[in-house]
Order: sequence, then structure tokens, then C-alpha cells
Amino acid sequence: MRVLIVEDERELAGMLADGLRGEGMVCDVTHDGLEALRRLGDRDYDVVILDRDLPGLSGDGVCRALATMDHPARILMLTAADTLSDLVEGLGQGADDYMAKPFSYLELVARLRALGRRSSGSRSPVVLSRRGISLDTVRRVAERGGCPLNLTPKELGVLELLLAADGAPVATDELRDRLWDPALDPATTAVRVTVHALRRKIGDPPLIVHDPGYGYRL
Repeated sequence: MRVLIVEDERELAGMLADGLRGEGMVCDVTHDGLEALRRLGDRDYDVVILDRDLPGLSGDGVCRALATMDHPARILMLTAADTLSDLVEGLGQGADDYMAKPFSYLELVARLRALGRRSSGSRSPVVLSRRGISLDTVRRVAERGGCPLNLTPKELGVLELLLAADGAPVATDELRDRLWDPALDPATTAVRVTVHALRRKIGDPPLIVHDPGYGYRL
């Protein structure tokens, strides 16, 4: 899942980004409403975590602009305003969900995953399966032949993309762009190392095939 965090509290934004990256999500961060709109025009996001009180353009203004653009990203409004009227007003601007600060991090992650499943870019089946491997995309657990695989969030992400491709090859560049942050050096070995670890955990007979010069397929 690709998430855009729009939050002017820089420390909070950084903590959120670090935590969500640990959950296997790809996160970009901006602190300004106008910059958020520019990024949303340049890149596809599944969910936007949107502070309501922003410089440049308010969170409400960002919501209204995205509604006008018919943008597919789901919006989780995150704000210090916590009355019922604030909630109703925030949802009325076009937000899909609303959380007041302070908030439960675990609840935030659960709500993000729920919104991600509803986004236009996340219409894959709840359970993906191929060649004896299954992945529950909601519970984020994988099995081979009924035996659980203890996978990291990045390994789960790679496996999900390979399963969703249904035997077609997935380019290394696509894996990197979908699962790692844009600032990652294209020359990094992160994708290769993650695929190697995933192969080891899946076990024998090996199922992930490397197409030299392109990517991987299952």
C-alpha cells in the first residue's frame, strides 16, 4: 500500500512514516496542503493521511480538490478537533474516515488497511493462491501447503505482487517502486535480498523464477 502523510507536525509525521514503513507500506511525507495536491497529481496513492490544519491549503481544501478531481485515493483525516460536529464536517468535506489526536497507532494501521482494500488500486481478492501458496491479504498471513510462512512485511508484499500477477513476470523496477520508497537507490540490492529470503522461507521445490534482465515470476 502506498500512503501519503500530510501532516505539519514534523515529528509526528516522521514517527508515522517510520512505523508504517515497518508495516510494509510505502510512505511519502509532506507538510503542506498545496504540495500534497502536487504529489497526488504526480503519483498514485492508495490512502492519504490528512491533517486538517495545514499551511498553504487546509485539509478541507485538499479534500474538496480531490473530490473535484475524482481522485481514487481514500482519505483518513487526522486532526486535533474531536467533537461530533468536527467529525461530521470532516466527513462532509469528502474524507472517508476520521481520527482525532491523540490516537491509537494500532487502530490507525487497521483503518488504513481497511481503506486500502477499498481504494481503486486495491481490488485484488481477499485470498490469493497459486501453486500451493496462499496469502490472506486482510490478515497478512501466508501458507504453503497449509503450513504457515513467517514472512516480513516486505516479503509479504513481494509475494502478494507475484501471486496477483498469476504467473506473469513482475519487473524488478515495479517491485521496487511499489514496495520501497522513491528515494531508494535503483542500484540497491534490496529487492534481490528480499526475494532470496522469501525463496528460502517458501522452501523446496523452489517456486520463484528469476527472468534475467527483467524480474521475477511465481
